[in-house]
Amino acid sequence: MARKIVVKRGRKVGAAPGTLVHIGRAYNGATPIRVIDYDQEHLTDDTLTDLGELSQYKDGDRVSWLNVDGVNQPELIDAIGQTFALHPLVLEDILNTDQRPKVEDYDGYLYIVLRMLRFDTERQQIHSEQLSLVLGDGYVISLQEHPGDVFDAVRERLRTGRRIRFMRADYLAYALLDAVVDHYFVLLEHLGDQIEALEDELIDNPTPATLARIHHFKREMLLLRKSIWPLREVLSRLSRDESPLINAETKLFLRDVYDHAVHVIDTVDTLRELLIGMLDLYLSSVSNRMNEVMKVLTIFATLFMPLTFIAGVYGMNFDVMPELEWVYGYPAVLGLMLSLVLVLVVFFRKRHWL
Repeated sequence: MARKIVVKRGRKVGAAPGTLVHIGRAYNGATPIRVIDYDQEHLTDDTLTDLGELSQYKDGDRVSWLNVDGVNQPELIDAIGQTFALHPLVLEDILNTDQRPKVEDYDGYLYIVLRMLRFDTERQQIHSEQLSLVLGDGYVISLQEHPGDVFDAVRERLRTGRRIRFMRADYLAYALLDAVVDHYFVLLEHLGDQIEALEDELIDNPTPATLARIHHFKREMLLLRKSIWPLREVLSRLSRDESPLINAETKLFLRDVYDHAVHVIDTVDTLRELLIGMLDLYLSSVSNRMNEVMKVLTIFATLFMPLTFIAGVYGMNFDVMPELEWVYGYPAVLGLMLSLVLVLVVFFRKRHWL
């Protein structure tokens, strides 16, 4: 079944700006909030059970990372928004999971949207979900559509107390962005392997199933390009624009993520061009095979045309035909037919048609 490119927004039509309506894939599971609160010496990693405890992470002296697994509950998103004084349009964008990657500068915090991508090897599809980041003074809120993410390495770095524990919240936001972009390379490795195998199949024995797979991966590359291409502008703004929430040292690291994103975009364009070339190669291969079949059929038809003519002449019902009474008439006609075939075969070989 083909993946839908355009997300339905019928429930949102006509609603006032800032109306909290979840738009995206349905998710009926629990929505835990995992909080990692740390400084240079201490770290706590807990699951928040009481929303009333959210306020203690807003203005604390430590860095707090609140990770929300699921955005299907508008009431929960509204509670987070009220605690951290988030604009209603930000909450609306969090719930509308079809946003393009972007960054918006609000009073006291930055709102960043990007796509978290993974490759489903069973379905041979890219799994895409929206990741929203809210970077404030001393806290980062990450909101994703479903449980499961690509941040295990970041959590491990926090537990082992490396550089990240000595930096502020802007460095944590950088680490999350870097983890997402680095995972794009893993995704591209899977796609590259599949496309290379498809290319070998196309050269050896192209079938209609090969064409279907080419179209499938072309759609996947369209989704990938749509998800990644705007990210370059987001990272460029984060690394160049002046913001009190991002210090100069972190901007150096953000420029490195920007370079990685450009590399990813170049690779996506290369794979996309390769798929377009493979489609042309498939059509050329099918056309060449059809030409070979037509060539063989034409040669056979040409060889049998004079034989059919001779057989037709001697198949006419006339009483006076001199060759009918000749003793050697039958073998003579067969010899003539064989001679004509041999002459035509020699002629075709000299023309390199055979």
